[in-house]
Amino acid sequence: MSTDTPSRRSTGETAPSVNKRRAPVMADVARRAGVSLGTVSNVINNPGVVAERTLRKVQDAIDELGFVPNQVARSLAVGHANTIGFVIVDLANSYFVDIARGVEELADESGVRLLLANSDVDLAKQDSYLELFEESRVSGILLAPLDAPLTRAEQIRRRQMPVVHVNWPGVDGESCGVVVDEELGGYTATRHLIELGRQRLLFAGGPLSLSAVASRLTGARRAVEEEQGRVTLELLETDRLTVAAGLAVGRGIANRPPDERPDGLVSAADALASGAIQTMIYSGIEVPGDIAVIGYDNNHFAADHVIPISTIGQPGVDMGRAAAKLLFEEITRVPHVHRTITMNPELIVRESTTGRTWTD
Repeated sequence: MSTDTPSRRSTGETAPSVNKRRAPVMADVARRAGVSLGTVSNVINNPGVVAERTLRKVQDAIDELGFVPNQVARSLAVGHANTIGFVIVDLANSYFVDIARGVEELADESGVRLLLANSDVDLAKQDSYLELFEESRVSGILLAPLDAPLTRAEQIRRRQMPVVHVNWPGVDGESCGVVVDEELGGYTATRHLIELGRQRLLFAGGPLSLSAVASRLTGARRAVEEEQGRVTLELLETDRLTVAAGLAVGRGIANRPPDERPDGLVSAADALASGAIQTMIYSGIEVPGDIAVIGYDNNHFAADHVIPISTIGQPGVDMGRAAAKLLFEEITRVPHVHRTITMNPELIVRESTTGRTWTD
């Protein structure tokens, strides 16, 4: 994982108290004073608009907690709303929810308000939300975009509105982005099946016009090429990365003679893997006995599936924090070089590839 952003995976420890383990943030002040986050921001940045009684109440909370105003929030308040916008391609995918959580964490710590919009895989909606945020004079925009030309984002950036991409690379010398090494993810998933002794592999996913799916396939092919003919890889391109598409993949596998079926399925998405598993076990195919299945994205349902799905996890929370940090750098004009941060995916092994592990 990139050193730009520290890992924040849970360690099982009790959440630290405000006073003992971390510096208080604006949200703590708001809770203590019984006011909104916006009121605290006004007390710090524009106290003249706050009633005297409220001003004293918030100041008392600041003094009691030992809160020190964050310079990012102060800088954002000059000439712009103390707010950033985030346009997400698909909130139905928990991977993007995790990214949003990471952005929200850093925004809260910095006393910055976050506006969230879901384009719902619709380019027109994506562009309309970008326009809305620009018209609202937010301080900057984060964009987890569709796999499509980013013409509107580029236009907004040329009008001096900071725009940082997440799950999409930046443009060399012009913008920043935070991505995961998708090729490494496909390679890691495929190597996992190979190391389990699987030799007849099927890669399912698509459309291949999606850059992430194409990169995952490239990684899978690289892993198979290393085996010098001992392992084969078949490609089944799907029209979408959905459970319904996965059901069709599973039916196609079940309709083959047993000796012509793959013994390992590399699925480009957890939803696809879920549908395939459902159809195959209904048809009497054992997972992972007859065919081991690995998904991609570590969607929240994967661990609770009828057969928990092995998958490639992406560090969504860390990606969100890293993207927000890049955006704050650009907004506050600290020394900043446009760059793309690439993070590493993680293999998460569950029952769909290794079988049930019994524990006491």
